[in-house]
Amino acid sequence: MFNPKNMEKMMKQMGMKTEDLGAKKVVVDLGDEEMVFSDPELVKISVKGKDMFQLQGKFTKRGKGPSKEDIELVSEKAGVSEDEARKALESHDDLTDAIMSLK
Repeated sequence: MFNPKNMEKMMKQMGMKTEDLGAKKVVVDLGDEEMVFSDPELVKISVKGKDMFQLQGKFTKRGKGPSKEDIELVSEKAGVSEDEARKALESHDDLTDAIMSLK
């Protein structure tokens, strides 16, 4: 198809710049749920002073915020209040990580 070096040269001639942002995780808020991209490819494309972003990779959908069951489990296992468990779950994607952060 296209030689990557030629493609890069053409993009540069058209005033397009690309930058790999090296994201570790991207969360897209869809209102009542979220799309979570783990190990995504996120590229910033600048054209004539305007920035666009291209995001690709495998993702999972999840409801917003931790479930009541997860909060109760973390609270019980870590021996903390449900409020503390909720905060730990909001900052950790994994139940085990949330529990370990509270011990």
